Amino acid sequence: MKVLILGGFLGSGKTSLLMQLARYMTDSSDSDSAYKVVILENEVGKEGIDDKLLRGNGFNVENLFNGCACCTLSGELVAAAAGIAESCHPDWLVIETTGLAYPELIQDNLAGGIGMYSRICTVTDASRWSRLRIPMHALLEGQAERADIILINKTDLASEDALSQMEAELREMNQDAQIIRTSALDKIDSRIWQKVLGVEE
Repeated sequence: MKVLILGGFLGSGKTSLLMQLARYMTDSSDSDSAYKVVILENEVGKEGIDDKLLRGNGFNVENLFNGCACCTLSGELVAAAAGIAESCHPDWLVIETTGLAYPELIQDNLAGGIGMYSRICTVTDASRWSRLRIPMHALLEGQAERADIILINKTDLASEDALSQMEAELREMNQDAQIIRTSALDKIDSRIWQKVLGVEE
């Protein structure tokens, strides 16, 4: 089972992108597994909106409620990931974090708890970056600094100058990640999903 941690600040468009990504993962799989992809949703409250949307689109969704998978629910996360691997044997497990989570802590918990390797994809919001980057700098940097790939989402709502500035600031946070522009309003090219999953030709 391969694992992708999908992080990013509240309202950055993670779930919209995830629906496209999960569809791509399902359609492009040539394995015999009954579960091509299982999505583990981390919700802060007692009831999830995103998981209902994902289930309504035909995806297999599990939930972690009332806490954050990178801290208060770290033990539950590791147990849930191990249980999914054992019972479902999916090609992929996608963990969609809360908007306030630090993906690197989830990655460390999975590696330290059960030796499970994972990739990190962080979604950033081009439409609000200039307003958020100073008051939320520590969180945004924490979400970006260990990402394998960073998606600058909602590019349709930002100017070219703003996008270039955002790319430069993200590069200061993470010199190694691939940084790609996206808009969940459009159909995302399969080559971008290959890069997100680390399976590009």
